[in-house]
Amino acid sequence: MKQLILDLQFFAGEKTEKATPKKRQDTRKKGQTAKSQDVNTAIGLLAVFSFLLFFSPKLGEITLNTFRHSFNEYLLMEVTEANVRLIMMDILKEIAILLGPIMLVALLAGIGANLMQVGFMASGEPLMPKLEKIDPIKGLKRIFSIRAIVELLKSMLKIGFVGAITLFVLWSRIDEVLILSHKSIASALKTLGSLTIQMGIAASIALLFLSLFDYLYQRYDYEKNIRMSKQDIKDEYKNIEGDPLIKSKIKQKQREMAMSRMMQEVPKADVIITNPTHYAIALKYDEEKAEAPIVLAKGVDFIAQKIKLIAGEHKIVMVENRPLARSLYEQVDIGDTIPDDFFKAVAEILAYVYRIKHKI
Repeated sequence: MKQLILDLQFFAGEKTEKATPKKRQDTRKKGQTAKSQDVNTAIGLLAVFSFLLFFSPKLGEITLNTFRHSFNEYLLMEVTEANVRLIMMDILKEIAILLGPIMLVALLAGIGANLMQVGFMASGEPLMPKLEKIDPIKGLKRIFSIRAIVELLKSMLKIGFVGAITLFVLWSRIDEVLILSHKSIASALKTLGSLTIQMGIAASIALLFLSLFDYLYQRYDYEKNIRMSKQDIKDEYKNIEGDPLIKSKIKQKQREMAMSRMMQEVPKADVIITNPTHYAIALKYDEEKAEAPIVLAKGVDFIAQKIKLIAGEHKIVMVENRPLARSLYEQVDIGDTIPDDFFKAVAEILAYVYRIKHKI
């Protein structure tokens, strides 16, 4: 029996269930989600090299003008503090014009890749300092873990695959590379630039292809890490439901509010049917609203006494009928019309009440 209990506890604690929506939301708030960094890298590289493919002539013109301006003007200026500051500011401005668009494209590509994978997410949890990150024992466990081996194999695969693609591109243009020494400087630079962009785009596409598999693996690993046990799901449900003490207080408050509303309806009643001490039923008949009398309020013991007290203050007729009071209390809810079985008895009581009111 003891072994059976231990086995049940083991299976209850084994994480075999999919994560609940609340668990996913909590992990997302902590900055944990399925994301592949290779996707960001591939999209960023592809965007940058595509930008260079279309705008490299303009960037080359800016670079050439910068060198021409430097050789024609800056080298002829005197070396003074003011001139050095002027040259430095001019060169920084040219560098910003040259590199600014490239950095902007890379930034937009990185933001787009993240939004594509995880959507908009802002969390400061990953930036919080944690002592476990500098724990050498846990650090060794991370280095020699299965995940580290998988990352190593992935890196080797990426290097080999991307290297093979770039080598293929280079080999396809080997004739142009071999005659570079016979070309002019401008023509050689143009050939090298074209070759670099072509190799970069090919490598980016190859890396993007591999990153799709990496994203699937990261998603599988994420789903495995956030799995829950049956006990975790039960505990989460209890936490959502809240503390039993708080729940009882909420229900008590709801009962008090319902009681207050019920007591406000008592003065509208036509008659109060009593037990006479333990039960009290307040009835109202309005032929325009319902075909039968409606129970406005009902109660036993203390509540019954309170109903009779309010009825006495508003001079509502009270009629003693023990079996009818008990039956109405047990079978009819507040706000409902009385069943057909009680029509005759209630009609006699209402007729009696109307005769009394007519005499008054």
